[in-house]
Amino acid sequence: MARKADFAPIVVSYLLSIAAGAAVLFELSLAAPWDAFAADVLATVVIFGFSYAYKNSSFYDAYWSVIPPLLALYWMWRHPGMEHNPRALLVLALVWLWAIRLTTNWSVYWGGLHHEDWRYAIVRTRAGKAALLADLFGIHLFPTVQVFLGCLPIYAVMSRGDVALGALDAIAFVVTFGAIAIELIADLQLHAFIARRQSGTFISSGLWAWSRHPNYFGELSFWWGLMLFGLAVAPMQWWWIAPGALAMTAMFVFVSVPFMDERSVERRPAYREHMRKVSALLPLPPKF
Repeated sequence: MARKADFAPIVVSYLLSIAAGAAVLFELSLAAPWDAFAADVLATVVIFGFSYAYKNSSFYDAYWSVIPPLLALYWMWRHPGMEHNPRALLVLALVWLWAIRLTTNWSVYWGGLHHEDWRYAIVRTRAGKAALLADLFGIHLFPTVQVFLGCLPIYAVMSRGDVALGALDAIAFVVTFGAIAIELIADLQLHAFIARRQSGTFISSGLWAWSRHPNYFGELSFWWGLMLFGLAVAPMQWWWIAPGALAMTAMFVFVSVPFMDERSVERRPAYREHMRKVSALLPLPPKF
């Protein structure tokens, strides 16, 4: 667990990154939503500066959940009257609920300034002499672009207040809220298991009996829920509303899940048989 003092540099880095992003938003005259994208990129570069200075790229870890709710607030503020729009308020509440839960989970279980996500070292090692560029673009900027694409449905909702609520909004709410609940339950089950696990064992109960990565499934479902909200207000604009959720799907299916499964097999040989029985993402009855 992190010491309280470990959070000071993290808080400073995020305050400075948000200030840098705000300077772009309020000092430069850029077209929406690319003004927010430019601010997002500059804020990421500030976080990268702290990651480099402290030799710990996990400074970026909380960025995933800190920026989306701020983007939602900014886009609502930029479109007067949306603070009274039912859909906009619903999306804002869901994004903040997701962000608070995810950021709280990170802060409670963060290992402190001496801890860095094990995947980052692998990325830098595989990059060889280009390790610094891999850190900047692969660990910091690439996820920022991905999350920004995932947030574009929020912009669609906040900029289009003349569309009435419909059946797709109801489906989107069920998917988004259900995703947050799945992530919460999966994380609670995982942390309870970790507190009592024995060497060489892995969690295979609860949601984890139906999916090897139910937390990833919940996270992925959240972005699909936002996409559905975006399509509810602008179905013909699918070409810029849908790519975020699709990019998230590609990342989890082709990068995150294989990365975690490979590491689990290396550390726990019995996990290979578990992979045969249990679905990777989508919760399904286990095979026997």
